Amino acid sequence: MTSTSSEIAQNACDYARIEAAILYLEEHFRDQPRLDDVARNVGLSPHHFQRMFRRWAGISPKRFGQFLTLDYAKAQLEASASVLNAAYDAGLSGPSRLHDLFVTYEAMSPGAFKQGGDGVDISYGVHPSPFGSCFVGQTERGICALGFADDRSDASAVRAEFVRRWPAARFREDQAATEPVVARIFDGRQAAGAEPLRLALCGTNFQLKVWEALLRIPPGRITSYHALAQALGLPRSARAVGGAVAANPVSYLIPCHRVIRRSGRISNYEWGQSRKRVMLGWEAARFGSDDPDAGQDQALPA
Repeated sequence: MTSTSSEIAQNACDYARIEAAILYLEEHFRDQPRLDDVARNVGLSPHHFQRMFRRWAGISPKRFGQFLTLDYAKAQLEASASVLNAAYDAGLSGPSRLHDLFVTYEAMSPGAFKQGGDGVDISYGVHPSPFGSCFVGQTERGICALGFADDRSDASAVRAEFVRRWPAARFREDQAATEPVVARIFDGRQAAGAEPLRLALCGTNFQLKVWEALLRIPPGRITSYHALAQALGLPRSARAVGGAVAANPVSYLIPCHRVIRRSGRISNYEWGQSRKRVMLGWEAARFGSDDPDAGQDQALPA
């Protein structure tokens, strides 16, 4: 069953409320806002808001708030070097992979890269996701595009961005073909014996090297542009590494959102700084706690 316009619109509405709640928590956590305060801010009853938030995040708003502080980000950054080294030792597949979802990639040839995808057919669709409506494009070789939009009109701008990346390719909307792909991306489970999700990447050799490094950052963890550059053996090239991170065409699956500044600031995300915070909090809530049901009382943490 393909996603309808009403489903996409409802998903965008729900995501907007979740995003607004998270931003409110981030701005007011030192005031210890109560559940009633946060719910009122997003226009929902406390009961409805609590249910919606737990359905989305898997934990209470209070527990989620603990993953939004600067101290948490800094503590994660302190561990980033060892995390990257361990991930490189483990390789691309293993228990630290994104939701146990295995990803492999195939790079386009240098000739195809220079030709802008000439002769490549790309099927695309817009579907609901935990982070608002997403645009996904795939070739016969694998997923080549993944970005986020807030509504149908915004999705047109996202499509235009990927047409710019693949100027000579043929784009064809096919919701039925892309919906199963989106379901696998965000379902978070790898069925026994299932083929890995394949990515078809079009980039320079340097960009591909950076994107492969991003694939090794486990969910629930973050690193800095500087630490990523060091892990790549390019300690003086943090800015160039940052440029390659920003050029990532397959957001979320290649987790460029897990890279932040050394100061702990969360910024520089093509699909919006707020969405980057939401993604990091969502992953931290799932992978950064041994007690996902902690924190059920009404007051939120200082």
